[in-house]
Amino acid sequence: MAEHRKIIHIDMDAFYASVEQRDFPEYRGKPLVVGGPPEGRGGVVATASYEARKYGIRSAMPSRTAQRLCPAAIFVYPRFDAYKAVSRQIREIFRRYTDIIEPLSLDEAYLDVTHDKQGIGSAISIAKHIKQAIRDELQLTASAGVSVNKFVAKIASDMNKPDGLTFIGPSKIEAFMEQLPVEKFFGVGKVTAAKMKSMGFHTGADLKELSEAAMVQRFGKTGKFYYQIVRGIDRREVQPHRAAKSLSVEDTYQEDLTMPEEMRGELGKLVVRLVSRLRKAQLRGRTVTVKFKFHDFTIITRSQSFPEPINEEQRLLHAAMQILERTDLSGKRVRLLGVGVSNMETPAAVQDIASGARDVQLKLF
Repeated sequence: MAEHRKIIHIDMDAFYASVEQRDFPEYRGKPLVVGGPPEGRGGVVATASYEARKYGIRSAMPSRTAQRLCPAAIFVYPRFDAYKAVSRQIREIFRRYTDIIEPLSLDEAYLDVTHDKQGIGSAISIAKHIKQAIRDELQLTASAGVSVNKFVAKIASDMNKPDGLTFIGPSKIEAFMEQLPVEKFFGVGKVTAAKMKSMGFHTGADLKELSEAAMVQRFGKTGKFYYQIVRGIDRREVQPHRAAKSLSVEDTYQEDLTMPEEMRGELGKLVVRLVSRLRKAQLRGRTVTVKFKFHDFTIITRSQSFPEPINEEQRLLHAAMQILERTDLSGKRVRLLGVGVSNMETPAAVQDIASGARDVQLKLF
């Protein structure tokens, strides 16, 4: 019989907010929101402490909405350098047990501990050691999910937050998948979940009634993947050097931009930041995308592709300006601009690019 893999998914609890509460005692026990301020139009919640979440405050919510939900909430700007430093410390704790680590963001990672460095053997014990080390050394808490594949481990880590540890063994996976709502399945977004529910499929048990052919008929090629995942089959390996698929930067403005010269100036600043990050990560891409969010919160993106990968400032700036000129913004008030590069060239060596992904993507596409 083939050996089951031992996968741990670690997810820090309200990471940004917890770091702030650790570093600034005056925030402890209070509803804390990390993100833009509620004044003006642009503030967005990056994360919220558990005290704030009790009021219904959630990530990506406009800060003004968060303030309405909890007038006593404290708002602080993110300190990404501090979060990155803590993330590196967390990664060092992981490395005591395995080198097979796939960071998903600053506060989240998969670990393959099938053959752990210390010969502990039990993935549950390793998860306990990691959680205790994070608590003792960093004064933070993490939740862990343990299973035989990535998908189930990730779902498990979210089941008993905060400070949770959930194990779903091979014999329990089938029953676990059957009761799982379709929107919780890996690869099922809001649109697909709504489509599934309109067809009468609300849980894994419902989807399991479909044959593979029927899955493909209803959901296209992705149906083959759904057929596997609904049975708890996930053969994806933990990838310690996961390549970045895109990199982007964006800014939200206190006052809406209405003049083309304002937008050109802001795009220029964004390109400078983007080039710095691309070069630091040794990345080039073939597709440049500019993102516009308007005062009514509608979003559009426009892209331009090149035959060869680029990361040169002048070429990126020229592409962004061309996109701006081609986009009809007459009568529009722009509250957010972003610029990004995708369709990446595989770098010769990319280290820790994933460790910076969350703070990039929060501000970005």
